[in-house]
Amino acid sequence: MSLEPHPARPSVLISAAMSVDGHIDDAAPERLLLSSPEDFDRVDALRAAYDAILVGAGTLRADDPRLEVRDEARRAARVARGLPEHPLKVALVGHGGLAADLRLWQSGGAKLVLAPDAAVAGLRAELGERAEVVGTGAGLDPARVLDALAARGVRRLMVEGGGAIQSLFLTAGLVDEIQLALAPFFVGDAAAPRFAPPVAGAVFPQDAAHRMTLLGAQSLGDLVVLRYAARRADASRVTTADVDRMRLAIELSRECPASETAYSVGAVIVAADGTEIACGFSREGGDDKVHAEESALGKIDLTDPRLRTATIYSTLEPCSVRASRPHPCAELIRAAGIGRVVLAWREPALFVADCQGVELLEQAGATVVEIPALAEEARAVNAHLVSRS
Repeated sequence: MSLEPHPARPSVLISAAMSVDGHIDDAAPERLLLSSPEDFDRVDALRAAYDAILVGAGTLRADDPRLEVRDEARRAARVARGLPEHPLKVALVGHGGLAADLRLWQSGGAKLVLAPDAAVAGLRAELGERAEVVGTGAGLDPARVLDALAARGVRRLMVEGGGAIQSLFLTAGLVDEIQLALAPFFVGDAAAPRFAPPVAGAVFPQDAAHRMTLLGAQSLGDLVVLRYAARRADASRVTTADVDRMRLAIELSRECPASETAYSVGAVIVAADGTEIACGFSREGGDDKVHAEESALGKIDLTDPRLRTATIYSTLEPCSVRASRPHPCAELIRAAGIGRVVLAWREPALFVADCQGVELLEQAGATVVEIPALAEEARAVNAHLVSRS
């Protein structure tokens, strides 16, 4: 599949805390504290790493959050990186009725309210200069929410709640990662709000047949924090993060020792949470036969569970046949269980008459995505060979 980079798909993290029986609050008027001081600090560090924090109107009214980065050193580090002190604060609102004295309006940082088109005029009149108000169409379409955020430079979005908002993004298949803090007690109230409650007519793509991948478990006092890679419904879409990673792979390809008989290729393997697992380039380490994908895969434990939801970025279509080694790169990727492959350009018929790397990977069930917008950059590294093909 060949797609231009889509500017409107930031990566999405859902961050939540819940009781053992799945509740994110109780039914009392006062907010139930599920987290520990250590977990609050963890969440603060997460906020500092993201471009925007999103909550629903119910969370605004019930919890009255500021959505700030509390730690002064973290705020200073953001400023040193050329970022505002606080991430963009985003409220997803179905209608008006947001009190003027909410702490969000008095807190620092930019605020954005996203609402159905029919509610925009009323919210603008109600909020005045407190926040920018933008329409999302006839309803609260999460894809259009991401479009609006990407247009404002958001690449990483942290969704903090509440339950209906969690379900909105999860059932749309737009969540990359879930971080869930589990508190060691029961709420025991059927009327209490739950984490990601069912939505009429909607299906969670993370079902029993499509299990999420556990990325880690961390003990924080008497809590445990679980990290899962969620299943995305739009793996074939090119994201801004894909473009960034491919540009890194292109930079790696420039490190390749020169050759008149092989392409210069860079490869990067990235986990679902955005963590770089490994990278490599052609002829790395003085091995004039090693390919970029082979080099990257050779640096990792192939039993790493992250590989099942990882993406490998290669500046050139993975090879389907080769004379120098027993296994071509398409076969190595398939054996590693990597289910998503992003490439910049197809292999021309110079050394191999008809490379079938894409076809082999797709036959094995992998999603293969091309970024034609970066093909010329990847080809330029191999200009001396391209002119011969």
